[in-house]
Amino acid sequence: MPGSTTLGPGHGVDAVEHLDALRMMSLVKRLHGLLTESGPDRITEAQAAALSGGEASSREELVGWLERVGRDLERATA
Repeated sequence: MPGSTTLGPGHGVDAVEHLDALRMMSLVKRLHGLLTESGPDRITEAQAAALSGGEASSREELVGWLERVGRDLERATA
């Protein structure tokens, strides 16, 4: 599809508009930064738990997932 980015094989939607993929990549990178950087904007443990479906100990898993998704989006949009 012209102007789209393929994210990977699967059953169902596996392509999004290229500009949407770029926007998602930007959002994923910013969220990763808010989870890993120090300072007043850092996501709290409670917020990280909420983003992880209520699992309080999954900040590291969420960070790892964001890193993988960010890399995939970066490759897909290059």
